[in-house]
Amino acid sequence: MPFRSLFQKVCQNEAISIKLVQCSNILNVTALRSIPVRCSSFRSSEPVGDVDRFPQVDVVRDAPEWKFVERLLAARVVPTPVAKTEYPSGWKPPQPRPDLKYFVARTKNYMLPVYLRRTFRGQRIVTAVRRIDGDIWQLEAELRYLIEKKLNKSIVTRVNEMNGQIELKGDFVTIVEGFLLEKGL
Repeated sequence: MPFRSLFQKVCQNEAISIKLVQCSNILNVTALRSIPVRCSSFRSSEPVGDVDRFPQVDVVRDAPEWKFVERLLAARVVPTPVAKTEYPSGWKPPQPRPDLKYFVARTKNYMLPVYLRRTFRGQRIVTAVRRIDGDIWQLEAELRYLIEKKLNKSIVTRVNEMNGQIELKGDFVTIVEGFLLEKGL
C-alpha cells in the first residue's frame, strides 16, 4: 500500500480532516509528527443516544444538606476584624493621626502594603511601600531619614507618584512596618 493512501486512511479513521497538498514528493516523517492528533474529541466519542436510558434527576432548591456545604466554601469577602485591645499575633488596626499629610491604605486582608522584592537571582533586594495617598515626598523623606540614622549610611530611594509607591534599595521591611505602625497607619 503506498504511503500517501495509508496516511489518508489513518486520517479518516481518526476523524481528522486534512487537506493534502498535491505534490510529487512523498510526505516525510516530520510532517506526520507536526499534525496534532486528538484521541478524545467530541467527534470520536459515541453519541448520547436515547435520553430515557438515564436516571431522572431532580433539581432541588435550598436543600437541607446545603448548610453543611456552605461551611466548607471560602468567604467571598474578608470579614472585618473584631475590635480587641490586643491581638495575639501583634496585629494592630489602623488608627491614623489627623496631623499626618500622608496615608498608607491597608490591603484587603488588613495588612500593611510593605513588600520585599528579590530580583536578579537574589542580588537586587528592594523594599516597596505601596498604596500611598497624600504627600508621598514627606513620607519618603521621613523613611529615608529614619533608615539612614539607624544604618549610619545613605540609601537609594525611588518615588513613583503616579502609582503611589516608594522603593527603598535594601531589606528594610521590619523598619518600615514598625514606622508605619508607630504612626498609626
